[in-house]
Amino acid sequence: MYKPPQDIISDLLEENVNVKIVPDHVDVVITPPIPTKSVDIERDVRVHINPQIGVNIVNSHERKVQFELNVRKALNGDLLIFDHKDIDIVLMVEKKKLVAFPKDIMSEVVYGAEARLMEWMRHNGIIEYDSIQGGNVYGSLEGKIHESTERDSIKSTVYQLSEWIQSEAPSSKMIKGHDDMMQDELLEPDEDMTTELGEIPHEEEKGGIRRYGMFDPYLYGKYTY
Repeated sequence: MYKPPQDIISDLLEENVNVKIVPDHVDVVITPPIPTKSVDIERDVRVHINPQIGVNIVNSHERKVQFELNVRKALNGDLLIFDHKDIDIVLMVEKKKLVAFPKDIMSEVVYGAEARLMEWMRHNGIIEYDSIQGGNVYGSLEGKIHESTERDSIKSTVYQLSEWIQSEAPSSKMIKGHDDMMQDELLEPDEDMTTELGEIPHEEEKGGIRRYGMFDPYLYGKYTY
């Protein structure tokens, strides 16, 4: 089915970017027939429609973002985020600081998570480059949030925190899967990896280390029996 060019453009815009083209008004031009002896109105009268097209942009390129975080609010208004398995994150609203604390004990794994968090925030323009330093609590790492006049700095920080936690999810899932597998190997092993009690007969000596018949220099150079 033939479509005029303006209809094709309208369909493409509406399909790709949700832009609807609405004609403001339509000019109709009627061309009268050339005077002849006999006039066939149905054949000789021509109608030309020239629409004036106006564009109404429905989609203003605004993007709605939804995410979930395990967040608590402290009495002073600070946001406490507990989604990560190794560290706890505190967003200090009044001081405009981001601090990461070890969840349990300090280790290289914990410091690696804190360093990745600060590097992510620095790379995405949330915290100042030269503000990353150790906190006054052992094992903590902190950074100062940029001041912004165009966007809400706290909302931007929370959004980037959710993005970072999502980026850490595959690694955390893999580590948890490995730990679960090792636990299952110990507690619920396969049948070919286990033996029933008494299936293997008891022997007098087990292993390669002999308990007796060895030379013991501490017993005045005597052999043990």
